Amino acid sequence: MIDREAVVRRHNVELVRADAAAAITVGNGDFAFTADITGMQTFPAFHDQAAAHPEKRLAVNTATMSTWGWHSMPNPEGFVLADAMTGYQTARGPVEYPDRFDMMAMFTGEIAEEYRAGTWLHCNPQRLDLGRIGLVLRPDPDAAAESDPGALTNPRQRLDLWSGELVSVFEYAGHEVRVSTVADPRDSRVAFRIESELLAAGRAAVVLRFPYASDDFFRTSDWSAPDRHTTALHLLGDQSCRLDRTLDDTAYTLRLDWSEGRISPTGEPHEFVLTASSAALELVAGFAPGDSWAHERAEFAPVRSAAADSWRRFWTSGAAIDVAGSTDPRAAELERRVVLSQYLTAVNCSGTVPPQETGLVTNSWQGKFHLEMHWWHAAHFAVWGRPDLLERSLDWYLSILDSARATAQRQSYAGARWPKQVGPDGRESPSEIGALLIWQQPHLLYLLELLHRSRTGPERERLVARFAELVEETALFMASFVEDRSGTYHLPAPLVPAQEFYDARTTEDPTFELAYWWWGLEIAQRWRERLGLGRNAQWQQIQDGMAPPRQETGVYSAIATEPYLRRDDHPSMLCALGVVPVTPLVDAATMETTLLAVRDTWQWDSAWGWDFPVMAMTATRIGRPDLAVDALLMDRPKNRYLPTGHCPQMGSFLPIYLPANGGLLAAVSLMVAGWEGAGTDLPGFPRDGSWTIRHEGFIAWP
Repeated sequence: MIDREAVVRRHNVELVRADAAAAITVGNGDFAFTADITGMQTFPAFHDQAAAHPEKRLAVNTATMSTWGWHSMPNPEGFVLADAMTGYQTARGPVEYPDRFDMMAMFTGEIAEEYRAGTWLHCNPQRLDLGRIGLVLRPDPDAAAESDPGALTNPRQRLDLWSGELVSVFEYAGHEVRVSTVADPRDSRVAFRIESELLAAGRAAVVLRFPYASDDFFRTSDWSAPDRHTTALHLLGDQSCRLDRTLDDTAYTLRLDWSEGRISPTGEPHEFVLTASSAALELVAGFAPGDSWAHERAEFAPVRSAAADSWRRFWTSGAAIDVAGSTDPRAAELERRVVLSQYLTAVNCSGTVPPQETGLVTNSWQGKFHLEMHWWHAAHFAVWGRPDLLERSLDWYLSILDSARATAQRQSYAGARWPKQVGPDGRESPSEIGALLIWQQPHLLYLLELLHRSRTGPERERLVARFAELVEETALFMASFVEDRSGTYHLPAPLVPAQEFYDARTTEDPTFELAYWWWGLEIAQRWRERLGLGRNAQWQQIQDGMAPPRQETGVYSAIATEPYLRRDDHPSMLCALGVVPVTPLVDAATMETTLLAVRDTWQWDSAWGWDFPVMAMTATRIGRPDLAVDALLMDRPKNRYLPTGHCPQMGSFLPIYLPANGGLLAAVSLMVAGWEGAGTDLPGFPRDGSWTIRHEGFIAWP
């Protein structure tokens, strides 16, 4: 048995200085609170991504976010998706795709008339920053509030991963301040205990600030529009209040309960201060959609206890890995990344809807989900023995099934075509890339297959019945998408492959997507058999006749049309054997040659965080564990993990990138547990004695 508590706690996050990139989040998958060095949101300007990005500094917003908190800007011109369509000629005749959007124009503000509708539709809805809860610190009661975290001395901050409690200690104006921060494991609540003589002296208090929504790329809030929203304070006795928030058509509520003191407006718009008369203050902030809050009074201690129990159950369930005793100098760093990635994906990627690439920490693409990234965020939950954390987000696909069917029908396809970039309503966002991307289509099938492998008995039967319609509709689209050319089935233009920088109007037969199409249809066939039905003859004909991937001099190309291969961005052809299991379309020896060519010639500074796990998975499947470890831990700018466990990609543009964390966990599980029929343990680690690995609870991959 692995001493799981020892493994987890040796990677607790500890910070000893204020760092704009080092924000720490507590949360539960559907709600999260991201704190600065004070354990609260005391210095928001210090963490402002929008200000840091032009200066090429790395910063992470300290926001409060949820899966249910969304807002849309007014739409007086009534833009609809049809206003952003462009016609494409296809073998099925003219087809319209919503591609009228210019991303660079969105940043410059110079939006051409033809892109106005697409820009509004792309930027709406946006995820809300529900509000900031911070300390106000003053050197004396009448002085201005402190705005510089540099004024704090001897800061020490520790995230106890085993209990989920964030403890922050620092000194200010000659006095120590101690803050404990925990998130409720079930509800949208965060709780604090603050201890300092500064409270009773009137030199420390709690301040609540509420912004308007922002439709910028990565801003979570707009503090310059106080007249566009309202905040109404309602006292519920001496130690509780309700704050009703209204932003256009969006309404939500914050209920605040505290141990002693009083709350009052500060005189600034949408700003309230909670003062105390003793040296200790406890408070619980609970958020909810709509205009009411039904929960009874909440207190710090029960929330803290519930959080500790929940995290203990998390760490003692599912899989675990212990690399103590390894002599490879990279072993401890790999274990650190593994432990922190489990925490971060549980907090940010285990909710009731698919996650955004920056989770519940900060916005990217206005907070929308990228469904082609859903696999990278969440596939690992199933193979790490935590299937419930994956299944929670799959029900959402049922809610948008009619919309996905309508998209397929509009494009003269059968079944359901899943969008790329969406908010909770499932309406796709105009984009010349997203509207034509296809590799998200088999994702749902693969996620369900992994979920099926992690279930047993009646749970498996329930799963098969519950998602049978999604499987069938997804496969119907995939079968109707291919083009029959003399008995060979192709993936035809227009399409955008996973390596997105090819011309959609001419690109055909991308290597990864060809293999993925075969595998997706195979999953759908297996699902039919589980339902007591026969294999679909048309799907089988397509599988048997899928076009082989293009290769040149024994190396797979990315696509089958010119320019065949660019050596930047994602080396997506590697996914065809690694992410995807063995199929009749891909030769292992050719893939090994391809992997070596990618390793030696790729522009690695242009790669993304999940590309390194891709290489590791491919190397593992082809029997090159030496290459697997090297790939997973390659020292490149987008494969570096901060002390918080985050993996920044493009400075403050994408200061965190959770597909990297999820991809790491997927790769490690394959390297440890292998796949069905692999015939060996730890197939992704060298057998030269440099790695000593104990593991338990993993589920083998297909």
